[in-house]
Amino acid sequence: MALKTNEREYRDFTLSVLKAEQDNNENKKMVRGYASTFNQPYVLYSHGENEIREVVDPHAFDEADMSDVIFQYNHEGRVFARISNNTLSVIPDNIGLAIEADLGGTEIGRDLYEEIAGGYTTKMSYGYTVLEDSWEDTRENDKVISTRTIKRIGKVFDVSAVSIPANDGTSITVRNLTDGVIERIKAERLNALNLEREKLKLKLRLED
Repeated sequence: MALKTNEREYRDFTLSVLKAEQDNNENKKMVRGYASTFNQPYVLYSHGENEIREVVDPHAFDEADMSDVIFQYNHEGRVFARISNNTLSVIPDNIGLAIEADLGGTEIGRDLYEEIAGGYTTKMSYGYTVLEDSWEDTRENDKVISTRTIKRIGKVFDVSAVSIPANDGTSITVRNLTDGVIERIKAERLNALNLEREKLKLKLRLED
């Protein structure tokens, strides 16, 4: 199943760690990290016999609009850095979406830098839209695994340092996405059950 959507989505990456480094220029406060990773499936939802995973294709950002991405905290409020004033770079590499930002331009940016340097903030996220994705269902023991592969990203709006737990925007997006997939799985199972019932009825009629 393929899907194209212009809805903005957010994802937090627990394996993407921000690193703070003091530049030789005392005014610069540099942070580096990954807002997304490639070919590393992560679980969006898991309950009972259903699990939904997501993975980002290494070419997902090839045509993405990243002309003026901004650096925020939890995807909201003040802007700490941005591409248009050369305080932020966002470049896909062989690992994922690599970011480098100078947080030294504002007082609140320097405060955030200190939080990162002190290990209080270590996670990253990004906001984006999806132009193309695909789904594949597999089974592992008694669990149905639905894996979404993000193939083409339309636009990247922001990269953010994030707190734990995930912000409400992330939770809402994931909930809407997973609800739709679970309903599809239920419908497919119901159709399969109805088909088996019809086959059984036909077999009984033939035996009569």
